[in-house]
Order: sequence, then C-alpha cells, then structure tokens
Amino acid sequence: MSSVVPAYAPDAAGRLSGLADVTASDSALRRFLHGLPGVDAVGLEARAAGLGTRSIKTTAKAYAIDLAISMIDLTTLEGADTPGKVRSLCAKGVLPDPTDRTTPRVAAICVYPDMVAVAKEALGDSGIHVASVATAFPAGRAAMDVKLADTRAAVAAGADEIDMVIDRGAFLSGRYMEVFEEIRTVKAACARGDGSAAHLKVIFENGELSTYDNIRRCSWLAMLAGADFIKTSTGKVAVNATPANTLLMLEAVRDFRDTVGVQVGVKPAGGIRTTKDAVKYLVLVNETAGDDWLSPDWFRFGASSLLNDLLMQRQKLRTGRYSGPDYVTVD
Repeated sequence: MSSVVPAYAPDAAGRLSGLADVTASDSALRRFLHGLPGVDAVGLEARAAGLGTRSIKTTAKAYAIDLAISMIDLTTLEGADTPGKVRSLCAKGVLPDPTDRTTPRVAAICVYPDMVAVAKEALGDSGIHVASVATAFPAGRAAMDVKLADTRAAVAAGADEIDMVIDRGAFLSGRYMEVFEEIRTVKAACARGDGSAAHLKVIFENGELSTYDNIRRCSWLAMLAGADFIKTSTGKVAVNATPANTLLMLEAVRDFRDTVGVQVGVKPAGGIRTTKDAVKYLVLVNETAGDDWLSPDWFRFGASSLLNDLLMQRQKLRTGRYSGPDYVTVD
C-alpha cells in the first residue's frame, strides 16, 4: 500500500530536501499526517495473520534462527539491575551458547543509562553495540532538560544507540510539532564531540496510541524528524509488539524509502518470546519491506527471553534432540 506524499529527495548528505515544506508549521505537519491514507484494520490484521502461517522448512528455519539471534537487543531494564547482572548478560550476548561457538552474537545489549559504562567495558571489542533507553523511559514524563540530560549521560558513557520514548500525551493531543521537535532535539543530543552520533530509536508505545491510523502518523512523524529506527513499544505495558502493528510500521519504512530515498529500521519489542514468533516477524519483514531490511542494521528484536528459545531450537536442529531450558543460561 503506497502512501500519497510529497516527492522529497535526499540531498548529498542524505538529508531530506524540501523537509521544511511539511514541517514549516504545526498546521502544515497536521495536514500532511492527516492526509496519509487511512488504515484498513481488518485487511491489515488479515494480512499479518496470513503471513504468520507461512511454513518454514529445516534449512530456512536454521537460517532464520541464526538471523534472529543476530538481531536481538538483549535487554535488562529492571530497578534491581546490578553491574554483575549486566556483565552476565554481556557475556551471554558475546557467546550465547558456550557449547557451540558458531552461534551468532546478538546485535546489542540494552540497559539503563547508569549501566552503559559497565556494558561497554564488558563487551570490549566484541562488536556488539550498547543501547540505552533514555528520555525518562518508560513513561517519558519529565521536563525536556531532564530528558536531554538522560540522553547525553548515556552517550557520554559510550552508548552506541539511544532508545527514546515520545511524549504520547502530546501526540494524542494533536501537538505534532511538539513531538517532532522533541525527537529532533534528542537526535541532536546523540551527537559526540568527534562528529559521530549514537543511532536514535524512537519508541511509540503502540498500545497507548490506540488506533492504527495513529501508528501510521507517528511512524511518518518520527521518520521526518530523523529517527534511525522506529520501535513499537517499551515492553512495559499490556499491548506491545504485535504482527499487525509491526506490519504497519514496515509498510511505513518501505513507503518512506520509496518516497525520499532514506532507509529507517524497525524494532518490535515486548511479548516476542518464541522461535515461532520470531520467524513470523522475519516473514513479515521479507514480504513487506523486502530483504534489504533482513539485517541487524535495519531490524531488531527487543527481547530478553527470546534468545533462550532460539538457542534451544538451534540445538534441536543441530543435534536432533530437544535439550530443554536447563541447557541454556537463565537471564
């Protein structure tokens, strides 16, 4: 489903020329977002359900399991997190299955800002990224200077990626320009002194956006503001990632690239616990956005327990025996 949007094109630096046309004022941004095609909820859910029934055979399943492992943001976001727990999680990310060193490493370790330095030291030169939630995660209820301090502290400690939460109250109140500027300001705070910057993942909390139309609008809003990834949820509410809302976001990033030539990643988070679930999401990616997104650079799973099931299924394919949960480390 293609969106009818203005014909932007990236300039030589990869930025959007003509961006000011849509974001020049709150009214212009509102007209653009409300001019996006409405979402056929029944059709969206039927397509997501249909793609979820695709049969994946042994060879393809083995490939999908390894790909899914390489896409995981292995996460601990609890008030009781300790340096020891974070170091243990990092060790698991580097060597998920100590009995099989061919097992891929995960994409990132995701922690709170005060644990970034611990994770960075533990991961060393492994190549695994350190992601940090910021901007008063998960509620996002804080003054802007607090959110920026949260972000800058994580970046200064070495975070490679920042997962920010939008002000859902502002979005649901129709204050789109306020949310747009919030994302842009946090994006600027991701910059480092050496000219590089942490990648920015923008969390919508789809379960609180209520409608598919809102999820589509939020997707375009975040991408226009410079998001490197758009993310379904915090994992801290009742409704998190679903096949349908992830499919909708995949349509958005596909249409955005078709329109402006800029590719943005997608991260479903919360509630994805089994290999069967992960494979369904990979089918969604392949059939909706295409194989350009079948990479940890462009698709991630926000998960903690998913890795254990992927490892058990991988061991079963390799040995012919189902090992059970006692044969993988417990997070």
